[in-house]
Amino acid sequence: MKRKYITKADLFVVLHYIGYIMQGLGVVLLAPILIALIYGEYINISAFLIPCFTSFVLGTIFSKKFSKYDKLRLKHGMLISSFAWLWASLMGAAIMAISLDIHFIDALFENMSAWTGSGMTFFVNVEILPKSILFLRSLEQWIGGLGIVIIFIGILIRSGTAASRLYKSEAREEKIKPNIANTLRKALEIYLIYTAIGVALFILVGLPIFDSVNLTFTSISTGGMSIKNANIGFYQNSLVYIISMFLMIVGATSFTIHYRIVKTKGKSVLKDVQFQFMIILILIASAIIFITNTGVPIEELYTIISAVTTTGANVIPPQELATWKGSSLIIIMVLMLIGGSSGSTVGGLKLIRVITVLKGMNLTVTNLVSPEGRVLNTRIGGKKINEREIKEASAYIVLFILFLIFGWIVMTLYGYDPFTALFDVISLQSNNGLSTGIVWGGLPIPAKLTLIFLMWIGRLEIIPILVVFRTFGAFANPKRIYKKGKAPM
Repeated sequence: MKRKYITKADLFVVLHYIGYIMQGLGVVLLAPILIALIYGEYINISAFLIPCFTSFVLGTIFSKKFSKYDKLRLKHGMLISSFAWLWASLMGAAIMAISLDIHFIDALFENMSAWTGSGMTFFVNVEILPKSILFLRSLEQWIGGLGIVIIFIGILIRSGTAASRLYKSEAREEKIKPNIANTLRKALEIYLIYTAIGVALFILVGLPIFDSVNLTFTSISTGGMSIKNANIGFYQNSLVYIISMFLMIVGATSFTIHYRIVKTKGKSVLKDVQFQFMIILILIASAIIFITNTGVPIEELYTIISAVTTTGANVIPPQELATWKGSSLIIIMVLMLIGGSSGSTVGGLKLIRVITVLKGMNLTVTNLVSPEGRVLNTRIGGKKINEREIKEASAYIVLFILFLIFGWIVMTLYGYDPFTALFDVISLQSNNGLSTGIVWGGLPIPAKLTLIFLMWIGRLEIIPILVVFRTFGAFANPKRIYKKGKAPM
């Protein structure tokens, strides 16, 4: 019997599970109201209540009305993840549009940037924004760092096949515990512990509580969107820089490794191939940039760590960064593109994919020069990798670069310098946030929508978004069906 790519029943499954996430978002995004009350921003309360109430009510309707559609497959999980991130961004955009009376597209850019940890902003002066809005952006980065779907399935959805497939839908494979629900709760526990440590450290070096909380949220999540116009550079304090760098590296390290640190008394992190590769990249980039540039060493080191951890926080203004030598900017672009460890809060290609492809290239060359009939294997961190894993990593990198080229072409069509346009497009699609200053509120709407799209696909690692396109394509052309047999997902 022939089967369609997707049926109405599939959409009902998606609506059932996304209903839970909409309920969760409707509750969690009420938190900034507490900040509004503390700072007397009473006019902003309704701006939060309307979108949150709408999300909660719709989520309740979806989760209950379609409750019998609970047989979730991986394609459902990918659709749920894609729509969850989009819905979260639309909610935040509605809050900002109501509260600040700004264009909805600008508000959508701001919130997609926060949720995905991209960290770029259209606001010229963030320091005049209400404290509740500043906290909203930081909270979005903190939740988005761990993963919208991951947090809510860990809290709202019981363990089992559904939780496992939703976990994979956000490009997660690593397990701290055999049970997915326990893995999620342990990851959240680790995240909370490091967040508490970060807040305490910033308070100890003299930062106000509000600054400490927001700075920790944006550093540990590798989001980088600041509550200050000069970003981290505002504080002019080496201790603040060091704490922030520590939190960025923590956020860019796999949660599995953080769990094993306790079990092995710190030995696991030194043996982790992704952590080793990240440190090597930082050291090599630092050596080259220190030699070719004439800046302040700690500021350059901060920029390098911010790039490879895809945080995007800066101590150097974008206009000054744009004056760096071309070779230094290329190194920063490469670091942004690679990103940190899989199973962490970072964006980019991920270190493990780059290592896998490099190992695969080495294996191919070695096989060509080896005696005929010799069988060679390659390993990463003691684990054997197969040809399928190498092909999947290679295919993802090709896909990533193709979308990056698309965004780059769009920016150059609007007259932007190709080099600086490439820098900022890499930064946005890698969910980084470092900028040469060309991304601003005056961009044409098609360019803004393109950049919003790039942030979205970068955070979800492309495949779930392609599933969304295939889904809409199937409904637009109902004659498109599978051949006889089971659907591939």
